[in-house]
Parts: sequence; structure tokens; C-alpha cells
Amino acid sequence: MSSAFDLSALEARAAAAIEIARHVGREAARFRAEKGSGLKVENKGLQDFVTVADRNAERAICDGLLGLFPQDTFVGEETGGGAGSTGTWVVDPIDGTTNYIRGLPHWGVSIAFCAEGRLEIGVVYDAAKDSVVSAIRGRGAFREGTPIRAAATSDPANAICILGHSRKTSFDEHLSVSRRLHERGMDYRRMGAAAIDLLRVAEGAADLYYERHLNAWDMLAGALIAFEAGAKVAMPALSALLFEGGPVVAYSPGLAREFEFIMEIEDLAPVTD
Repeated sequence: MSSAFDLSALEARAAAAIEIARHVGREAARFRAEKGSGLKVENKGLQDFVTVADRNAERAICDGLLGLFPQDTFVGEETGGGAGSTGTWVVDPIDGTTNYIRGLPHWGVSIAFCAEGRLEIGVVYDAAKDSVVSAIRGRGAFREGTPIRAAATSDPANAICILGHSRKTSFDEHLSVSRRLHERGMDYRRMGAAAIDLLRVAEGAADLYYERHLNAWDMLAGALIAFEAGAKVAMPALSALLFEGGPVVAYSPGLAREFEFIMEIEDLAPVTD
């Protein structure tokens, strides 16, 4: 399917998103270092937090992107918004807010761009490495200009998996998946920031990321990056994700048979385009 956005238009948007993500991410890190344990936190729900840093970051991202591309629309975790007939930015200003609050470096800034029902750009600032990872559909995935690739792991006994869990889904099912991985000899983690977890699959540090329910802003940028890095990725159609959220799975291609059971649980088809 062709897009109304030619490559030059996408490259301009990706370049802008990369610089904005880097600036906003570093400002958020600086703010956290200055505030320390005095960071003001609001509770949106059970283990669901927001800080002034989240809101400031989202405002800066929105102002920066729409200032450059005023015809685009914007969907953010904190301020909402809706997809329009032109291109739409989908943003999580600080993915992994709980980690950010507690001083764990596993958090990031996630910026995705969608147009005509396709995910076209993914950009994530990785706080732990103070660097930006990005992808344009069909052009590969890069960390600061250097290509990244999913792992070539084929033996499950050598695999490392990352599992997420939402309180909107069954914890017993989460435990069942963990047990299945354990029985196949795989090791697993729960890290708490979907965008960064997907980067770890994209760069070959992990062989699986799976979570049963995420919002679109949590997963879209990282999912495209993982796909462009050669990982197998599956998620619902973009139109459904934007309104309802849903599951995502990304994994090293050499372990595809090991993760067929997840595809069956979710009744998902791999992303191929």
C-alpha cells in the first residue's frame, strides 16, 4: 500500500522526532536528577503514576512536532487527542514512569508517526544509554545512525525473554506464559517499559517481548523499530490499537516455533508490511 507521504517527507519528520526525543529525554533526566525523591507524583490508578515531567515532556513534544508540521494531528498519553485524516503522531512522553520516579534508568520517550492506517516512523529515546533509536518503514532500524539487528538465537536454552503485565489482564495467564518459557529452558524478566523492552529485542539483547494489553503510545514506536531490525512482530490492526489498545509480541526469528503458542493465545498474524 502506498502512502501519501513520500520518503523525503518521512525523513524530515523522523529527523525532527529524533532531535525532539533526545532533547526532551535529556531534560526529563536532568529534572529527575535535580528533584530526586522530591519529585511530585500523582496517582492515576493502582500502580499508574504521572509526574509534572510527563506533562512537560508531552507539551514540549506536541509543540515541537506540530510547530514544524501543523497539518498533522497528535495523540498523547497525558493529553489525549485523536487521529485525523492526515498523519498522526502517537506519543508516550515518559514510557516507564514508575521506573523514572524511582530512579531506575529503564525508561524512555516514545514517538510514532502513522498515516493512512500504516505505522511509518518509530523513534525512542533510551534513557539507560542516553541515545535515540529510530526507524522509517522499509529503511531499517538504527541507534544514532548505526544499524541494529535482532538476535540470531535459535536454541531456547540460550534465550532471554521480557514479559510485561497489565492489570487489565489475567495474572494467572501471565504466570502460565512464564511457566511455559521456564519449562523450555528460557530465562525471563519484567522490566516495566514497553518501548524500551521492544528496543532490547530490536538490538538483540532479548529474544522476546510480550504483553497482553498495552495502549498504542506504549508500543507503536518500539514495534516498528523491532520489525525493521528483523524481529518478528505481531499486534492488532492500527485502527483498533489507537482506540482500544491490545497485545504485542516481538521475537527473534530463529525462535518463531517456540512462540507459536503466544500467537495462538492472541489470535494474531505477524506484521509483514
